[in-house]
Amino acid sequence: MHDLGDAVLAEIVRSGFVEGRHRGRLVLLAADGRVQLALGDVHAPVLPRSSNKPMQATGLLDAGLELSGTQLALAAASHAGEPFHVDGVRKILAGAGLDESALGTPPSLPLDDDERHAWLFAGRGPEPIFSDCSGKHAAMLVTAARNGWETKTYLDPAHPVQVAVRKAIERLSGEQIAHTAVDGCGAPLLGISLVGLARAFRACVTAAPDANPRKVADAMRAHPEYVSGTHQLDTYAMKAVSGLLAKSGAEAVHAAALPDGRALAFKISDGSKRAKPVILVEALRRLGVESGALDQIGTVPLRGGGVVVGSIRAAAW
Repeated sequence: MHDLGDAVLAEIVRSGFVEGRHRGRLVLLAADGRVQLALGDVHAPVLPRSSNKPMQATGLLDAGLELSGTQLALAAASHAGEPFHVDGVRKILAGAGLDESALGTPPSLPLDDDERHAWLFAGRGPEPIFSDCSGKHAAMLVTAARNGWETKTYLDPAHPVQVAVRKAIERLSGEQIAHTAVDGCGAPLLGISLVGLARAFRACVTAAPDANPRKVADAMRAHPEYVSGTHQLDTYAMKAVSGLLAKSGAEAVHAAALPDGRALAFKISDGSKRAKPVILVEALRRLGVESGALDQIGTVPLRGGGVVVGSIRAAAW
């Protein structure tokens, strides 16, 4: 992304003074799929990072993966490394006779602050299963194993697992992949526009109940703590807004959809995630969502001298 196509999405206000701005791009879709609001160049390609996970999980179901409930939510998760996440990933792998040694994820520490501190205090180091993407990788491995495909090369873009994922993302977004990169977890990262990302989320929530995209969306909404973690933004948002599907991505990407098809997607250009709650909540409000629980989620205070002296606020869109 380059700044020429960006708009001001949020402002940093300290003691009544705007000391900085977060720029980016944002799109809102009405229930019928039309663009309701576009800030910046929302048709330019972005790398959605983990916001692609609902579509990736859909592709795995298309290829024969048989998961449901919490395990399917983990397949679409950026989990925080809490014990129930790690146990769930191990169970997914065990279902195909695999263990965590098969994971191609880089060694990581838990994202959850308490779990990370406890792990370090115990004298332990990073492990592949603590990668926030290990649920997705486990599901990819199981899909490969159950089809008799090679598991050691499951991250190759030409592997049948990745081909199935690519087809699902293109089908749900209504776009051809604009760029193929390598995600932080090592998996292929497929670029589409923010409009395509929002439309893919809309397609997941509006699909027939027995369709694979809807199965993924329903599992994620039923088990939001498995999608992110006990103390993470996506969990808070999905619990605050009935029927909301939300998925964050690295480099400050976020996408969400409501049951009637209203949807949103945005990216903060500098990659800073601190303004994400503010922008997500304001975007939901602009889509007509009213929930008292959103007030707390969307409040990001700034402190000075130990007291609150300002906040990050949504710009005047």
